[in-house]
Amino acid sequence: MTEFYADVVPGISHKELDKTFQYKVPDSLVSSAVPGAFVKVPFGRGNKEITGFIIELSETPKIDPEKIKEIKEILSDSELPESRMIDLAHWMKEEYDTTLIKALKTVFPVQETVREVKSRTKPVDYAKDSEAGITLNDEQKNFCDDVKTDFDNGIRDTYLLHGVTGSGKTLCYMEVIEHIISRRCRAIMLIPEISLTWQTVGRFKSRFGDRVSIVNSRMSKGEKYREFVRCSRGEVDVVIGPRSALFAPLKNIGVIVIDEEHEDSYKSENAPGYHAREVADYIAKKEGASLVLGSATPSVKTYYRAKKGDIRLYRLTERASDSPLPKVFVEDMREELKSGNRQMFSRRLIESLRIRLEKKEQAMLFLNKRGYAGFVSCRSCGHVMKCKNCDISMTYHRVGRLMCHYCGYTVPMVSKCPECGSPHIAGFKAGTQQVEESIKKLFPQARVLRMDKDTTSTKDAHARILSEFSKGNADILVGTQMIVKGHDFENVTLCCALAADMSLFAGDYRASERTFDLLTQAAGRAGRADRAGEMIIQTYDPDNYCIVHSAAHDYEGFYNDEMEFRRLLLYPPVWNMMTTGIISSDEEALINVCESISQSEYINDLKKNPKDITIIGPSKESIYRVDNEYRMVMYIKSKEAYILKEIRKEIYKYCTDKVFLQFDTDRTDI
Repeated sequence: MTEFYADVVPGISHKELDKTFQYKVPDSLVSSAVPGAFVKVPFGRGNKEITGFIIELSETPKIDPEKIKEIKEILSDSELPESRMIDLAHWMKEEYDTTLIKALKTVFPVQETVREVKSRTKPVDYAKDSEAGITLNDEQKNFCDDVKTDFDNGIRDTYLLHGVTGSGKTLCYMEVIEHIISRRCRAIMLIPEISLTWQTVGRFKSRFGDRVSIVNSRMSKGEKYREFVRCSRGEVDVVIGPRSALFAPLKNIGVIVIDEEHEDSYKSENAPGYHAREVADYIAKKEGASLVLGSATPSVKTYYRAKKGDIRLYRLTERASDSPLPKVFVEDMREELKSGNRQMFSRRLIESLRIRLEKKEQAMLFLNKRGYAGFVSCRSCGHVMKCKNCDISMTYHRVGRLMCHYCGYTVPMVSKCPECGSPHIAGFKAGTQQVEESIKKLFPQARVLRMDKDTTSTKDAHARILSEFSKGNADILVGTQMIVKGHDFENVTLCCALAADMSLFAGDYRASERTFDLLTQAAGRAGRADRAGEMIIQTYDPDNYCIVHSAAHDYEGFYNDEMEFRRLLLYPPVWNMMTTGIISSDEEALINVCESISQSEYINDLKKNPKDITIIGPSKESIYRVDNEYRMVMYIKSKEAYILKEIRKEIYKYCTDKVFLQFDTDRTDI
């Protein structure tokens, strides 16, 4: 009779999650010994009985079979949340082409010494719910009633709540969650940034009390572990946090909400490179839960699926406070230069700031440096150096050349603009600290707060800066994109994007989408109470469709123009796309592998069918050498997602022990 062996990982209270132990499966337990099963096993020299989880089964012993201990008992095969997390880890292993251990480390918290942590700083004052007693408007009520009725009737669907900034999406989330909790189910509420925790937590705790758990990456491992234990014990109804909150071991999940679903921060940059929206979709289907996606600027991919009917679309077209959307001014920085203004601030912005200071109103100024890749543009005419093949901005390299990191096309750096002949062509260089210093020179009396990577490096720094601004202890908040996402400050009447072009030409096919999202979200911070708001966009490309539609608060117009661009160059969601990173500390080995792949018969046969598949590269990454590792990249676009998986298997054949691969697949179906 065939012998079976189980790889068992100790329960989540154990620190050694990167290590498994093999046990023999007794004949009497073979039928119930499945991955995810909760088991009791003898452990160590004293054979102390501990609990753990089966993660894999095989017929091959790793050591002498006589020395392998037997599983004592199978306690459960599906009821515990931890069992479901192991199932999720297996799915992530296959979906994101990672190891099971990496997937397990992602879905399970690792316990450290649990002790009370005494804060050395004053406690943060969380924002309170100002929404008690507010009646839902017709659009809000329609959405909430449909989701609640569906849930009561056993229907679990995916919903997109597309609401303008300030339209009360969070109020809708809480209404739906409260109903589902009343049905003895629980909820996960995802937010994209740690900085948003400050206001969101206050509103949820005001409504749901202490049965709210907060999880974020700034917590210690011990703190996160404690919260996950609360979830496992059934002491929590709502978990709030960034993407890692998805892995809270809740029982009876009834709904998962992803607020600001368009945000890039939902995509993990580390292996496994999962996307929270895709993982949430899998969990919702496995758990029989509803999935709610919300945004004022839905991702093109999500809206594409909604237009196709794969997702149910609901719109909130008016602000909940009845205040108008802010008036948007587009300031052409080319004209500012011609008029002799060489500052980073337009004349309109300087005057608008002066007025706000006089009226004791607040302003927010931001630079979007995320994704910035050293694009080169002309300050006189706005021309940007783009790749002739990909319509993507080229990146400046210190060797004096411009390169496209989609196809590898390269040209020498220019000293004059090829369009107008101006010598004012270079990369954009500015930082939040420089902005802060310039503001203080112009307005010495202004109280300025700065919020960026440097000022938020300590625990709770996000909340403390935002709390100070909310209390009116500063006139102007300067920062990166984190300051303009989802915050609600009643006294803010002016917001400005100091350099929209920094994200508009970031060397990525999604640059226009990201810029539109950011500018629209930023405008939404102004005029949210009873005072009218203004948004100023400073740009060298005022006629770009992204800028034009953002100024008009026109998502539909932007989506239509963006889809024309995607269709023309076969970018997602029109086709599926796989980005393959090829990495090695041995440059020669890397080059040899890349040449073997590009010259292989398999790849060349695929290139003969451009109607079904497009292969670009391998070419050097935007930063070729990082931490003594050299990096190349391939972009593969295909009509069908399954073809990309076949290509992935084939590419593996050309790798050596000195070269490893990273895959990031953007599918159109999830």
